[in-house]
Amino acid sequence: MPKEVSASRKAFDDAKKQFIATSKRTTTALKKERDKLRRQIKQATAKAKRARTQLEKKASRMAKASSKKAQKEINAQMASLKKTRDAAQAEAKKMRADLAVVGNDLKNAQEHLMHALHIDKAMSAVEKKIAGIMKKKTKKKKKKKKAGGRKKTAKRKTAKRKTAKRKTAKRKTAKRKTAKRKPAARKTGKKKAAKRKTKARKTSRKKAA
Repeated sequence: MPKEVSASRKAFDDAKKQFIATSKRTTTALKKERDKLRRQIKQATAKAKRARTQLEKKASRMAKASSKKAQKEINAQMASLKKTRDAAQAEAKKMRADLAVVGNDLKNAQEHLMHALHIDKAMSAVEKKIAGIMKKKTKKKKKKKKAGGRKKTAKRKTAKRKTAKRKTAKRKTAKRKTAKRKPAARKTGKKKAAKRKTKARKTSRKKAA
């Protein structure tokens, strides 16, 4: 079971890393595309604006031109400018639509990336909490072991003290018994001496007779 859990965790971590890396690459690419489209839209808009300004100038010259040849040339220039203006405006419009799509994709990619980063942070926070709980449990176990060791040591010391007290009590009892036995020995010695005197008297009487 632990092997399956570690394998699942490894697969999850690899998938998470890959997802974050892909989200970052996608976000970076979409940002570049967005900035590129913005530059191109700006250039197309500026081009259309220049064409419109030139058209206004050509229209003013057209009004002042007296010969048909000059008017024909101005008309041709104005037609070309109109095409340029219309093409620039159409290009800018198309790129704005593309920019909207890119902007939407970028928003989604950023949301996915933020979601992945939040999950990563949440997982790190959970792992820190679990590590803290495990440390507390380890500390409690160590304290219990120390307390148990102290109790055992205290019990051993108490047992040793009790044993020492018992031995001391036994020694005192033995001394008391020895002290009681000594007077009895003295009494026995006196009895033996009295018997000897009695025998000596009887022997002396027999001799005298």
